[in-house]
Amino acid sequence: MTQASVPVTDPLSIVALDTERHVAMAGWDQNPRLFALVRTADIASAEPTFAAGLRGSDLAPEALTAVEQEGMPPTADLESLLRRIAWPETVDGCALAVERVVVPPEAERDLPSDAAAAVDALQRHPDRQDVRLVVAVLRDGSHRCLLRQRAHDSDDQVASGEEIAPGLVHALLATLAD
Repeated sequence: MTQASVPVTDPLSIVALDTERHVAMAGWDQNPRLFALVRTADIASAEPTFAAGLRGSDLAPEALTAVEQEGMPPTADLESLLRRIAWPETVDGCALAVERVVVPPEAERDLPSDAAAAVDALQRHPDRQDVRLVVAVLRDGSHRCLLRQRAHDSDDQVASGEEIAPGLVHALLATLAD
């Protein structure tokens, strides 16, 4: 895992970072947020008012724009929802922002078997860390994962890595499958 301190230039990393910052502006304790990733030039050609606010580099052929989807359910229904999503061909990828509680591995081994009791135990664990994941994927399988900790809630403290959330990467790629 690396910090996002080196300037990024690839379109997927740029849209992932922009999406993460957009979500971060709303603070913590949010429901999951889902975004369609679409070529910016395609939106600009269909929406002249959108195009008017763009700069030259925003219209590069590979540039991406995140379009938020409304009505995401609470986290408990996320896996079920993702299994039912199928994006049209006009969508080049998608991104998901979701908050999670992370605890040390030994704390997970001692969790109660009852789901409600396990959630309660995680919420009360003294070593818990609240994190927000932003996972962005494209149809070609490329992906970016970003992680922001509540304890280090700053744009310059967002970590990135290929293997931060492999389950979410797989689930999002499945929504793009033909």
